[in-house]
Formats: sequence, structure tokens, C-alpha cells
Amino acid sequence: MTDQPDDITPADAGASGAKGDRLAKYLARAGIASRRDAEKLIAERRVKVDGHVVDTPATLVTGDEQITVDGKPVLPPEPARLWRYHKPAGVLTTHKDPEGRPTVFEKVADRLPRVISVGRLDINSEGLLLLTNDGELARKLEHPSNGWVRRYRVRVHGYVKPEVLATLEKGVTIEGVHYGPITATLDRQTGANAWVTVALTEGKNREVRRVMEHLGYTVTRLLRVSYGPFHLGLLERGDLDEVPAKVLREQLGGQKKAKPKGEGHAGGTAVAKPKKRLRPGAAKAQAKPSADRRPDAPGKPQRSGGAGGGGARSGAGGRGGAGGRGGSGGAGRPGGARGGRG
Repeated sequence: MTDQPDDITPADAGASGAKGDRLAKYLARAGIASRRDAEKLIAERRVKVDGHVVDTPATLVTGDEQITVDGKPVLPPEPARLWRYHKPAGVLTTHKDPEGRPTVFEKVADRLPRVISVGRLDINSEGLLLLTNDGELARKLEHPSNGWVRRYRVRVHGYVKPEVLATLEKGVTIEGVHYGPITATLDRQTGANAWVTVALTEGKNREVRRVMEHLGYTVTRLLRVSYGPFHLGLLERGDLDEVPAKVLREQLGGQKKAKPKGEGHAGGTAVAKPKKRLRPGAAKAQAKPSADRRPDAPGKPQRSGGAGGGGARSGAGGRGGAGGRGGSGGAGRPGGARGGRG
């Protein structure tokens, strides 16, 4: 009698036309990694199904199998959940850092289940970072096809000319990398420093910093104030706030009424309603501002050093963008930011 091989083929795993999810998708839904990173784990032969190494992401699984990554069991996917996190400067958006620097996931480990980020913010950037327990949800929110706008408040050193910023509306190529149309507006010039609001839909690596430097301006602080319909609002540095399931479902396509491109839903199916968890140290829910609350003027300092905004508990909906009324839907005016490093 010969030993069983250590490998398993897609045909073996999805035998006789059995239905299920592709393994990479299943791992993403379980919050192990994004789908792309899950595919890498599989290619590196770090994933086993019922004790057998799997080396193709197309393998079908139903969830009844014993699935492990690096020998650790993978728990079945839970309903998709999404949190807003106010990332401080000086914190990495990574799970582990060889140099021992603080990471986002270490900061939230005692308050959340295993999560991944929707996109990234570099170590010197701060502001809104979306976190989710579902890699497929992260993939949907990151995909350029949804046209969601990422909005930033940027402090630069230099004398800013609006006509120079306007050149970004046609896109720009820097060192062989093409960046799509960017909307940049001058909010305030104070001496040799200026505040600029930047809105883009691609979110390539260090895009805002590279584009500003290309124009001759040095970025001294960078704060993300919104990501699509989700806004930083009044969330304090280091605080978390879960987006209610109803709001999340609406933004993913559950609404009947269409929203403007860049601020509305991303399309797709509604997510399952998650259980509400209360965790020690989690951010307190922000009260909705009154209807007559006046939007903050650009550059006005905030208690948290972050952007002004409605601060609605969900971080989405209502009129007014970062610094606008009613939480954080709509385009609105940018809130203020002052102090700190970027």
C-alpha cells in the first residue's frame, strides 16, 4: 500500500461538480488576507485542505473541509463588517514590521477580530482607514470600477498657484507611472505654507505625495478625510467606529435611489447583517450634529487635529463631505486640519 500524495488537485477538491467557493476567495472572506495575497499563500504551498497541500487558487471548497494556513486552522467566514479607524501618523499599515515599529493591526488587536485594511496609508499619513473582516469586501471597496473618491487634506511647503494645481485634472505621468485625473484646490495660503484639498479615485502608492512633489511642493502633513461615502468626521486619533450593517448594505447597492458617482454605492450584493459587538476601548458612537450646524471653514483647527465633519455614527450618509453637515455623505466642503506631522 502506497502513501497518499501530499498534493490535491482542483478536481479532487471540487469532486463530481460539487459547488463551493474558490479557495482564494474563501480565504479572503474568512479575513485571512486579500484575494491577491491569498493566491500568494496558495502558490507558496502554505495552505492545506483536509491535510493535503493545495497549490491552485481555483480549488473549490464548501467550508466543510479542514482548511489550514501555516498549520493554523481557518475559521469559517463571518458576516462582513466594516470599521472606520483614525490612523495616527507614525503607524504602519501592515501586520508585522521587521523593525518593530507600531502597526495598525497591533493597535486594534484587542478591539477587533482578525481584520485587513481597505487600501493603505503610508507611515507618515494619517486619517481615515477602513478595516474589514472580509477580504472580498475589501476587494470590492478598493476596485477602481466603483469610482469612489478618496479625499485628502494636504499641508505643503511652498507658494501654491491654483493654475498649477489645475494641470492635474488631465492626469500626469511621473517617472513612467501615469496618474489619472486629480482634483486639487487651494484652501488657504499662510506664509510659505498652504492647505490643499486633493480628490482622486485611483489611490496608487504614495500618489498624493509624488504628485505634489512633482509640482514642486513639499508635503508636511497628509490626512485622508474620506473614502467614498465614508468619512473621518469627529473620530479621534486611534479610535474605531463600526459602520452599521444597514448603512453598509445600502452603500454596496441596497439603495433604490442612485447616488452621485464617487460618493454613492459601489454596486454589488448587500452584505449579511453582522452581529453588533461591544469591545473594551472601542470608540464611542458619535452623536449626529444638529441640522443647523454650520460647516467648518477650510483650515479651521479641530480638537482631534483631524478633519471636521458631521461625525455621524456610521461615517456615511447625509449631506456634506468632510466638514459638511449630517455626517459624511455627499461632496461637501473639507474640514480643517492643523498641527502634527505628515
